[in-house]
Amino acid sequence: MHIPDGFIPTWESAIFWIISIIFIALAIKWAKNNMDEKSVPLFAVLGAGIFAIQAINVPIGMGTSGHMVGAAMASMIFDSPYAGVLLLTLVLLVQGLFFADGGILVMGANIFNMGIVSAFVGYYTFKSLRSKGISIAAFVGGWLSLFTSAIVCSLELTIAGTFPLIAGLSAMGLYHAIIGLIEGLITAIVLGYIASARPDLLKWAGGKNE
Repeated sequence: MHIPDGFIPTWESAIFWIISIIFIALAIKWAKNNMDEKSVPLFAVLGAGIFAIQAINVPIGMGTSGHMVGAAMASMIFDSPYAGVLLLTLVLLVQGLFFADGGILVMGANIFNMGIVSAFVGYYTFKSLRSKGISIAAFVGGWLSLFTSAIVCSLELTIAGTFPLIAGLSAMGLYHAIIGLIEGLITAIVLGYIASARPDLLKWAGGKNE
């Protein structure tokens, strides 16, 4: 799902950079007000885990690939979509600057898709379904976050003239709908384990910061 440089025009990249910078600023403000010595190590561990799972890529064709994202899980654990935005921004910066995974000019679009869209869709889906059970809410939130961000990415590439609409939506949607099942399952397992073993780390499960 990482868009390489040259796949979308400069004007489109600029729009997504502006949007992403606004959300990154809000995410930094959230971190200043909510992160403490207990949450920072967990944040770092999640960052390393998300970096690792994103390294598992499935070629889709048309120059792109499919993979898990992880923004929804981070948002659920830290009870804010801005956690997912900040964490994915850091991960994407490292990937783009040091591993040539995703372009620099288009990084704003990648942050928008995998950070902003994925985090907000996943978090609010989880929040709306939490009364149905943590596992169900986490699974659906994880799956929908990945599927939605893939569809948004496909639409961006269609606007850019890189993908034909139907072929792009079909390829990105189908592959990420399947990959999303794995993301949803991992999200549900991790959330369930933390809620059971360390509920003090989760605001909504009785953490001290609630």
